Amino acid sequence: MKIEKLNDNQIRCTLTRADLDDRQLKLSELAYGSEKAKSLFQDMMRQASSEFGFEADDMPLMIEAIPSSDSIVLIITKVEDPEELDTRFSRFSPSSADMAERKKQAVLDKLEGAEQLLDILDKVKNAVAKVPETLPASKPSVRLFSFVNLDSVIEAAHFLETMYYGSNSLYRDRKNELYMLVLNQSDLSDTDFNRICNMLTEYGSLEKAAAASLAYLEEHCELIVSGSAVQTLAAI
Repeated sequence: MKIEKLNDNQIRCTLTRADLDDRQLKLSELAYGSEKAKSLFQDMMRQASSEFGFEADDMPLMIEAIPSSDSIVLIITKVEDPEELDTRFSRFSPSSADMAERKKQAVLDKLEGAEQLLDILDKVKNAVAKVPETLPASKPSVRLFSFVNLDSVIEAAHFLETMYYGSNSLYRDRKNELYMLVLNQSDLSDTDFNRICNMLTEYGSLEKAAAASLAYLEEHCELIVSGSAVQTLAAI
């Protein structure tokens, strides 16, 4: 679970499939307000308070759900004037009860749509993993992560040192002032590699590891450590 402060009245929380599975939580439960959803929300607010001093202060909160390729993003906004929250629903809401129901349904529709998207992606990944034995083995997966500074890479290396032993290299992109870590799946299972990469998003940003991206690193970036970046930096 990754929380970022957007401004004094707004935070962004990114929940991966692993975050939801760890809590045995379905996205639709976030709209229905189950006990597990309330517990998640309380943890989010505690973390936001601890890291950024973000407090609800008895103010109304608006939660918007935005699905992405492998996660769900929740934008939580403190609403100083409740009437502003009602404006977008005014044309459709003959009564406050109807308006509240429409708000809830709008959130639920987004969450259910996001859950269906994640389920479809999971099915696609599972289908791809079940390659017939007669076909040649596929090339191990590669994931690419960007970091804003070397300290962040070192923190990530300490996190990875006890669970990841694959081939990996670190590049420096001087033009964009970023450090790029390339992780190879090596002999890790798909499940273990995906779990490690999901957790690594707490330290860096997952980038597209297309052939063009890797070629760009080779041609335009400085190679800092080849083959054992995680192991080398974890020793620091």
